[in-house]
Amino acid sequence: MIIAGESSGELYGAFLAKSVKASFAGARITGVGGDRMAAAGVELMSRISSSFGIVEVIRTYCALKNTFRRAVEALTTFKPQVLVLIDYPDFNLRLAAEAKKKGVKILYYVSPQVWAWRKSRIHTISRIVDKMAVILPFEEELYSETGLPCEFVGHPVMDEIREIIGQEGFGLQDIGSPDLKARMKRKIGVNAARPVLTVMPGSRRHEISRLLPVLSQSVLELHKRYPAYQYVIPVAPNIDKRLFECSPLPRECRLIQGMSIETLAASDAAVIASGTSTLQAAFLGVPMAVIYKLSPMTFFIGRFIVKVKHVSLVNLLLEKSVVGETGLRIKELLQDQASTGNILSEMSKIMDNPPYREELLSQLLKVRALYRGRSASARVAEMIGELVQG
Repeated sequence: MIIAGESSGELYGAFLAKSVKASFAGARITGVGGDRMAAAGVELMSRISSSFGIVEVIRTYCALKNTFRRAVEALTTFKPQVLVLIDYPDFNLRLAAEAKKKGVKILYYVSPQVWAWRKSRIHTISRIVDKMAVILPFEEELYSETGLPCEFVGHPVMDEIREIIGQEGFGLQDIGSPDLKARMKRKIGVNAARPVLTVMPGSRRHEISRLLPVLSQSVLELHKRYPAYQYVIPVAPNIDKRLFECSPLPRECRLIQGMSIETLAASDAAVIASGTSTLQAAFLGVPMAVIYKLSPMTFFIGRFIVKVKHVSLVNLLLEKSVVGETGLRIKELLQDQASTGNILSEMSKIMDNPPYREELLSQLLKVRALYRGRSASARVAEMIGELVQG
C-alpha cells in the first residue's frame, strides 16, 4: 500500500510503483494518490486533498477524514505486506500507528521536514516505522541516534529526469547541452533558436492564486525588457489550465499542461515557487529566483516555529550537505519581498551578468553531484523486498 498526499509525493509513488512492478512479478498495489499512480498500476482507494498551512488545512479536513477512514479499512481488507508512506506526516503518522497495531511492516519514504520544525517527530517515527528512506543527504544523520534503519536513497526527481531525457536519446551527462535544449524546445513547441524563461507558480491552487498576480505582472515587464525570450508556464497535472486564463499574461506566454521537466530542460532561466520544482531546476542546471507567499496568519505563526535559514531545497542542500560551502545562494523572495521589482532585479542579474550566472550554475552542479549514481525508486523497491523477506 502506497500513500501519497500531494502532487510531488504522488509522482514519487508512481515511479516507485513502476519499480515494484518491475522487480516483483504479480505484485498488487493499492493506495492513495492520483492519475499518475493509477497509470503506474496502483489500485486507488481514494484521492487525497492536499493542503499547506494552518488556514488551508481547515478547508480540506472533511476530505482527509474520509480518506483516512478508507485507508484504515484497507489495512484489514487488503492486508498489505508493506505500507509505504510518502511524506505527509499529519496523515501518515496516524495511519502508521494503525498499521503498527495490525503488524504491517512500515517504510517511510521521504522524511517529514523534521529539520525545519517539530524535531520531536523523529522519536515518534522511530517507534512506529520499520525502515526510513530519505531523499536529502543530511537527513540520514538525524535518524542515526534513534536506532531506526535509515538510508539516503537519492531523489526520485533524478529518476524522472533520467527517464524523460532518456526517451529522447540523451543521458544525464547531456544536461545543459545545446542539443538537449534544442530537442526539448521543439518538444514543448517553442522556437529552438530563442532562449526560454520558465515560470512555475506551484502545484496547489491556493499557492498559485497568491503568486499568479505578481508573476503575471513580472512576465509582462520581463517581456518588455527581454522580447527575444520565450515565456512558458508548465501547469501542474492536477491543476486546470483555466485557472490561468483570467490573468493578464502576454499572448507570447505559453501554457503547457505538465511537462515541467521538458520545459526546464529547455530553459535558460526560471522563476519558481519554493518546493520540489527548485530541485528539478537545480538538477537541470537552470539559474533561478525562488518566490513564495503564505497566508498572513500561517506566515506569522511559521516565523516562530520553523528553524531554518533558507526555504528552498537548493539552498538547504548547499548549507547542510556540501562540505565547506560558503558561496552564492539562490535568491529567495518571500511574502512582500516577492514583488515585481525584486523579481525583475534578480532575473536581470541572471540574464545580463554572465559571471553571476556562471557562479549560480556552479552552485547547482554541486547540488546535482550529491545525487550522482543513485536511483531512489529502484532502491526503495529493494527495501520493500527486504521488509517482506525479513
